[in-house]
Parts: sequence; C-alpha cells; structure tokens
Amino acid sequence: MTRNLVLVRHGQSEWNLKKLFTGWRDPGLTEIGIEEAQDVGKKLLALNLTFQFAFASKLIRTQHTLDLILREIGQSNLPRQLSEAINERDYGDLSGISKLEAKEKWGEEQVRLWRRSYDVAPPNGESLKDTVARVLPFYCTEILPRVMRGETTIVVAHGNSLRALCMALDGLTPENISQLEISTADLIIYNLNADTSVTSKKIFKSLKAIHDS
Repeated sequence: MTRNLVLVRHGQSEWNLKKLFTGWRDPGLTEIGIEEAQDVGKKLLALNLTFQFAFASKLIRTQHTLDLILREIGQSNLPRQLSEAINERDYGDLSGISKLEAKEKWGEEQVRLWRRSYDVAPPNGESLKDTVARVLPFYCTEILPRVMRGETTIVVAHGNSLRALCMALDGLTPENISQLEISTADLIIYNLNADTSVTSKKIFKSLKAIHDS
C-alpha cells in the first residue's frame, strides 16, 4: 500500500511581500504567489501524483493555493476539509506590523525570541508549542487515518502549522525545530510505513526560495 502525504506551504501572500506578521489575518496571494502555486501543480503533474483528499486552513491564501494546484493537475473537484486547526500561528499583537516596526517597539532580541523559541508567545498570541497543541490532534484524528488507508492526501497550510507537522513526522525536538525553514510554496512529500513512521521524504523548493538562495 502506498501511503503518501503531501505538504505545501501557500504561495507568497501580499503581507509576505510587505514583510508583515500575518498570523490569522487574511491577505490574498500576490502574482508571484499565484505563479508559485501553479508551479507546485506542475511539479505534481510531472511526478504523476494525484489525490483522494485535500486539507487546507480557513485562511484564503491556503485555499487559493490549493485551488490553483488542483486546477493544474485536473482535480478541481477533489473533496476537501477546511479547518482552523491548521491555521497559521496567531501572532497576536504582532499581526499586521512589519518585522522592522516590531524590532523598534520591542527590541531585536525579544522579537527573535518570539519568532524562534518553541514556547514563548508574543503578546496575545501563540507560541509554536501552542500551535503544535492544536495541529497534532487534528493530524492524528483527520489527516493520518486517510493516509494510512492509502488515500494520497495533500495538506496546504502555513509555515508554522507545517513546522508542527514536520516536528512530529521527523521526530524533531523543541531545540532543533527552530532551524527548520519552510518557504512559500515549498513542496514536501512523505511516504509512511504501516506503523506511521516515515519511509521517505522529498523536498522540492519553491521558485522564490531558489531565486533568493
């Protein structure tokens, strides 16, 4: 039995472009973000991957990305579930302001701690630990059972909700999760064993990530 789980971060959003903390705010994709999503679809087409089910967050940037991907591979009518459980980390009082503004207001070290620590949350927001606490139960009850039944499943989510999933799948610790970077429109393909452990993992970097490297 093939047990494929495909993870995709949404394409570049308008606030990614402006370098604003986004969290649960709901900006749309940029033209680059649309191209990135279409490119993910082309990669999946080249890999001959089709899906039985899709998941996306309740935020428009993931849903639009999913729609563009499925259009490219001819599966626009694929059954899907949308859930707040895989929304981006809530950045609280940081939402809507730029990285530079945040550093000027709270100091560079404090902002770095909020962004990269595992269990320190920004004011009125979530830590990565908080995000893991809502993502993993959803993964275990909704996503994983489909994969284990042999349903090739795609999840389009966000940098931090996907980091939470990768933390579980790859056995990462709170100490080394801070090193994991997932760029917009990165494509990660897992194949799972019968015991839910990972057989293989392939990463396809986005056009933007390749261009920026």
